Amino acid sequence: MEEKSGTVALDAYSQVVIDASERVMPSVVKIDVHNAGGDPKGGPGIDREGGSGSGMIFTPDGLILTNSHVIHNAGHIEVALLDGRKYRASMIGDDPATDMAVIRIDAPDVSIVQFGDSQRLRVGELVVAIGNPFGFQCTVTAGVVSALGRSLRSQSGRLMDNIIQTDAALNPGNSGGPLVNARGEVVGVNTAIILPAQGICFAVGINTAKLVVVELLKEGKVRRSYLGIAGQTAPLHRRVARYYGLDLDNGVFVTSVIKDSPAEKAGVLEGDMVVEFNGRLITGIDDLQKHLVIDIAGKKCSLVVLRHFTEKVAIEVTPAEAE
Repeated sequence: MEEKSGTVALDAYSQVVIDASERVMPSVVKIDVHNAGGDPKGGPGIDREGGSGSGMIFTPDGLILTNSHVIHNAGHIEVALLDGRKYRASMIGDDPATDMAVIRIDAPDVSIVQFGDSQRLRVGELVVAIGNPFGFQCTVTAGVVSALGRSLRSQSGRLMDNIIQTDAALNPGNSGGPLVNARGEVVGVNTAIILPAQGICFAVGINTAKLVVVELLKEGKVRRSYLGIAGQTAPLHRRVARYYGLDLDNGVFVTSVIKDSPAEKAGVLEGDMVVEFNGRLITGIDDLQKHLVIDIAGKKCSLVVLRHFTEKVAIEVTPAEAE
């Protein structure tokens, strides 16, 4: 009886992975990049073989979400669909600070992914990664969410917050591919692995990606202000929230403060919990980043933090334009 119940559980697990994979795979693309190189004799630039990665089609008119490091400084980009069709892609926008980029192909009858909500992820939740490791198209791996709220340094040198850690196996070429939940909704964009570690892989939360995509479609890049803190979404105890009159379940826990940044000059401390910005309640790191628009750079803003959860502190801070 125990063996039979175990088999049933494994069959159910397999079916979840199969269903999620089949729903998303037609929208996953292989990206081959040819880098622009210069002629040492001063002649016109030539394309040289670059790397490869993955991406996902998210609109019917062929917009593709991928990693910035996959296509950054590309001479030309070729996209291969699951059905074998190949297209030259054009660049729409690139944001190295979050390792997100959008490209486009002019292709009819494409399948598109469904974006989910990375804020609802829980540690231990089943996730499936789909991509093209080492050029092997549409490879599927499965695992769980190992941790949430990680910080990771992007190739531009900026710290990316609220990163998803998973043990779904990733390899070079998986970058830019989707991390999906059991319902086949994209909850992250696979972005990094740690070599030679095994089972430690990272994805940018899809909520972060959605915010970036909006800006890339408008201007081709993301102009933003910054405070100079590294933080992560953290739960706020109900008793603490009630005591301070806050209708919040989460805030932003400050893990570090950058030297000489606007936050340090204003008096923000490591360990503070950010709960308000410019009069708006802050429910998490994505929420705070959403308010750090370019329009407020150089202007005085109000910041409210809980310090040691025993003191509510109002701080005046002047965000600067991010370089």
